[in-house]
Amino acid sequence: MLFLNWRDATHPEGGGSERYVHRIAEGLAAAGLRVTLLCAAHDEAPREEWVGGVRVLRRGGRFSVYPHGLLQLVRLRPRVVVDVQNGVPFGCPLVARSGVVVLVHHVHREQWRILFGRVVGALGWVLESRVAPRLYRRCRYVTVSPSTTDELVGLGVSRRRITVVPNGREPTPAVTAGTDPHPRLVVLGRLVPHKRVEHAIEVVARLRERWPHLRLDVVGDGWWAPRLRERAAELGVADRVRFHGYVDEQTKHELLAAAWLHLCPSVKEGWGIVVTEAAGHGVPTVAYRSAGGVRDSVVDGRTGLLVDDVDGLVSAVERLLGDPSARGALGTAAAREAARYTWAESVRGFAAVLAAVTGATPPWDAATGDGSALAVVDRGDRLALRRGLVGVQRRARGEHRSDPEHRPESHRDDYSSDRLHPLPRLPRFRRAQTVTRRGALDNAVDRHPDPPVTTAAATTAASAAPCAPSTATTAAGEGGAGSTAPGTRSRTSQ
Repeated sequence: MLFLNWRDATHPEGGGSERYVHRIAEGLAAAGLRVTLLCAAHDEAPREEWVGGVRVLRRGGRFSVYPHGLLQLVRLRPRVVVDVQNGVPFGCPLVARSGVVVLVHHVHREQWRILFGRVVGALGWVLESRVAPRLYRRCRYVTVSPSTTDELVGLGVSRRRITVVPNGREPTPAVTAGTDPHPRLVVLGRLVPHKRVEHAIEVVARLRERWPHLRLDVVGDGWWAPRLRERAAELGVADRVRFHGYVDEQTKHELLAAAWLHLCPSVKEGWGIVVTEAAGHGVPTVAYRSAGGVRDSVVDGRTGLLVDDVDGLVSAVERLLGDPSARGALGTAAAREAARYTWAESVRGFAAVLAAVTGATPPWDAATGDGSALAVVDRGDRLALRRGLVGVQRRARGEHRSDPEHRPESHRDDYSSDRLHPLPRLPRFRRAQTVTRRGALDNAVDRHPDPPVTTAAATTAASAAPCAPSTATTAAGEGGAGSTAPGTRSRTSQ
């Protein structure tokens, strides 16, 4: 099978959506499927390598990656292709003779205009909202949250063709830091305009009189960072806002653990992986209700608070800072909720979608967990899919031995799925940077100079019929792979 994504997790601008793709791809590869990921090339990674059992091909740049993706689709002729739509679709149905699954973290209605202005933004939105739904009208969609499902339905995508497979979360590591004795807020992500970190800075400015020791940690980097520093100086809180820039994984978790509250003032998130990561440390989130997926990753009034504007953000933060009992209750519930989500369950849900696209029933019974025969014409394909996808089920249950060849770590700590394509008209700036240094990523990911040994089943595992709506996969909210029942993991990032 083939994943087509604008970027991969090693890309300097990679983040939550790329992390999701890597986790799903690595999980499927570990189960025995032969998986290739095609993405844009960049100078921090080789043209081709094996990462976590996945063959990664890097071709083209910001825009030329799209024709390169279609070219690889023709050359490789995969049985299944996952077209990751981060605002701009690859257009796989134009050339694919195989099953096509469209992965959408969230729609970009607001971001188009913020980043590209009225005219170009309007053209981009037409491409995403009108052209793409028609082009993929016979294909199955995967999203990471019920909120994104609703947005896609609003664009004309049939709800029965959409499955929610939420984001996963890494186990929360042990930390040495405890909660800071003084009030401390944290924001984590790529520093770009649509993350609206300015709102968090304004919270500090408006509460500094009542809370003289209030501090804000801004974790992450990006081309908007100089403007944010200027804004902190304009508001007179430059000494209260610390810009950490790049940090490694351990430092990130130390900062999260020390915070009293996590703020997520972003315009839009597919899910917001950092919400559940902060929750793992018992830190609740305050976010905007209008930001899409955070309505699902934050259970309003139970694991955090959702507000409507800056005034509401300031009011909610002020109330929680002054009420340690309420803040502690939210943090405890948030930690309990976050513990439900694992990447293994996300992989299992995605595998069920692939089984449906092939015209087969899922390789396990939803109630009993027993494997069931796959309705695939070719017996070899049936056996390969059965072995591979049932392997996903077993891995989700922990019924597998540790595989030293596959380490599922490919960290990139920018947690938004807001992945848009800067146009040449924008001022030149240094490349947007994410939270984790390249070195930390290298230490976290196994790289294979040679293809891993695969079975004959893995060779043919990624088969699929032409893209068409399938009723075998349950639509979001109907209790299947897209349901939010315990064990169906991940609502995150996106």
